[in-house]
Amino acid sequence: MPALLVFICLLAATGCDEKSPTAPGVPLNQQFTLKRSESATIDPTSIRIQFTEVTGDSRCPADAVCIQGGDAVVHVRVEDSGERSDYELHTGDSTRASAVHKQYRISLVQLEPYPFSNRTIPQDEYRATLTVTNR
Repeated sequence: MPALLVFICLLAATGCDEKSPTAPGVPLNQQFTLKRSESATIDPTSIRIQFTEVTGDSRCPADAVCIQGGDAVVHVRVEDSGERSDYELHTGDSTRASAVHKQYRISLVQLEPYPFSNRTIPQDEYRATLTVTNR
């Protein structure tokens, strides 16, 4: 009996996990924020977006004066009806801040935290704010 109770508790706990396929969805055209490895399902579509990592964060630190603003590259994975696609979204180039997936546009709105010159940002601290809209 105690083993059954533990199993039921574990099953209930994983059902509430944000990464679970049964997690509540985010409406189309609404901003949402993900931390690294988190994913969200976009309602009423079959799209599931995962924020996988940030590479090449060369944004100008908040405590520095720079000639250029720099760029950070946010990698997202899109799963849609069994198909998987990976995209790079850029902070420093508005023409590359979004990607088209079928009839939807996935846009990077913001990447936090903003860098400071005396600190490297660990991957687990990044938060990407995204939107998904119809093209």
